[in-house]
Amino acid sequence: MNPRLAAARALAAVLSGKASLGGSLPAQLDKVEPRDRALAQDLAFGAARWQPRLAALAERLLQKPFKTADKDVEALLLVGLYQLFHTRIPAHAAIGETVGCADKLKKPWAKGLLNAVLRNAQRQGEAIFAELERDPAARTAHPRWLQKALKAAWPEHWEAVCAANNAHPPLILRVNRRHGSRDTYLAELAHAGIAAEPCAFSRDGIRLAEARDVKTLPGFAEGRVSVQDEAAQLAADLLELAPGQRVLDACCAPGGKTCHLLEAEAGLAEVVAVDLEESRLVRVRENLDRLGLDARLIAADGRDTAGWWDGKPFQRILLDAPCSATGVIRRHPDIKLTRKEDDIPALAQLQGELLDALWPTLEVGGVLLYATCSTLPRENSDNIAAFLARTPGARELDIPGTYGLKQPHGRQLLAQEDGHDGFYYAKLIKIAASPRG
Repeated sequence: MNPRLAAARALAAVLSGKASLGGSLPAQLDKVEPRDRALAQDLAFGAARWQPRLAALAERLLQKPFKTADKDVEALLLVGLYQLFHTRIPAHAAIGETVGCADKLKKPWAKGLLNAVLRNAQRQGEAIFAELERDPAARTAHPRWLQKALKAAWPEHWEAVCAANNAHPPLILRVNRRHGSRDTYLAELAHAGIAAEPCAFSRDGIRLAEARDVKTLPGFAEGRVSVQDEAAQLAADLLELAPGQRVLDACCAPGGKTCHLLEAEAGLAEVVAVDLEESRLVRVRENLDRLGLDARLIAADGRDTAGWWDGKPFQRILLDAPCSATGVIRRHPDIKLTRKEDDIPALAQLQGELLDALWPTLEVGGVLLYATCSTLPRENSDNIAAFLARTPGARELDIPGTYGLKQPHGRQLLAQEDGHDGFYYAKLIKIAASPRG
């Protein structure tokens, strides 16, 4: 299959609300020649990353919007525009190959439309983009609701956040403490000719100068390193783990933090890892097996403690709550297309319900670490403020450090170009049992 067609079909599924790129792209890549798969992936992710900007350009060039039934043609146009303005593919090849895909969609009528719009974009695109600079949503390539939300929450940082969201993320490794130190592994990478440097905030983190197939890294198959963003790596040390503790990792998939907890403290009595669906736990088990670790995996709704909790209290709880994922857009650019403003109140409600349900499983004196990969206060500091107000036995613990921005409650890390993802942490201690636990 033509890589442009594969990218357009995957993107069309996202535009239609049927799937994410993570769900739709792999099936399309299987139909592409191996040599073209990297191109197909770049086209799909790139068109999604710049969609708000490219769509604004297309709107200026089209006489009327596409019909709902023609999301595939709309996606193909976006793929063509992405090639013209964000790749080094020659314009004649980008236009010719993209237009030719209309036949494969069984919509030959679209060839003339695509050809005309793409050629007009080639002639007029830069001038139109200059006009669009006055529109912050188009300029930053973010949906308007999100651009406004980021500006309201972070008036001094929002443009840098948007720039980071549009950048390609660095490849960050986590060294397995059970198999050696970070310095030792850095020396091994240097010996192998792989440029890398230590992360600034995570004691186990390494940033590679260039992305590469992780299977080619020394000791990856043996579990000596894993891929995990620096911000996510901070959780293990924030929990202040100690031998003999019983730890709950709620909403654990895909298991990166579950594994890090076990790497960081070999003497834990038990790690219980809960996630909603059995299928999501498959990846968790695979990661544990590669690293030679073990945890008790439970497929359940974390809020339904009567259905999965054995009544034995936990000394530590990590609640990596479901969220808008607005802090990891650079890794999942289709979030710009799939996440809606109306999602945020519903997510905040779910996060509050998880906090309320899990709090009774924590023993007095125990610590709960609340985490999200969101950059929106409604899901973060505001949520913790509401929880503390309704939970007499909960107190907040300070999170020291030079990373992120201290908030009224917790600490917010904003996405940084060539640095960490956007992430939020709040650390709570149970000083007394409340009426509900």
